[in-house]
Amino acid sequence: MTARFPFRFFVLLAAFAGLTTGAAHAQTKAVAKDKVKPIITTVYIVRHAEKDSTSDAADPTLSPLGLARAQALRQTLEKRHPAALFTTDTKRTRATLDPLAGALKLEPQVYDARRGRDLADRVLKEYAGKSVVVVGHSNTILSLIDDFGAIPPVEEIGEDEYEYLFTVRTAEGMQPIVETRGYGAERKVKTKTKTAMVQATAPKQ
Repeated sequence: MTARFPFRFFVLLAAFAGLTTGAAHAQTKAVAKDKVKPIITTVYIVRHAEKDSTSDAADPTLSPLGLARAQALRQTLEKRHPAALFTTDTKRTRATLDPLAGALKLEPQVYDARRGRDLADRVLKEYAGKSVVVVGHSNTILSLIDDFGAIPPVEEIGEDEYEYLFTVRTAEGMQPIVETRGYGAERKVKTKTKTAMVQATAPKQ
């Protein structure tokens, strides 16, 4: 009996060690699972470039300065490899996307600026984990930021402010964030901290 006791003791000790190791392994797997990176969707939101005030007042085209800014948009976002481009059905928004669309060989998709939440839902469902570009108007893009769940970083966009480029990053279970930068030849934009919740309206500028 005395000689067999150590053997039984070691068997029990080994079994206990196995259970402990298994529990530790399960805990490690749980921790690893918790550390899975979130699927981040990136939405670049811009106002159309400068319009030509001498063209059709109801649906103006871009001015030479606007055409140059459209090229700047291509240079800024082409390397981001967006998966989709969205525009309202106007000449100035379409022309703003033309250089980027040509470089990426993507056909811009038309959306209704008065139904920004529908666009947000579609982007988050169909382009989760990817990036997209949305071109809108001075009185619609701030509400669009809100539609994606982020807080607009400025209260309004002035008539002569075309250089804004907003970047909204969102992921399930996380509060969306928005960054502000300028693009194009004239970059007057600086990051602002004032916030506002704005209502969607029909395209104006």
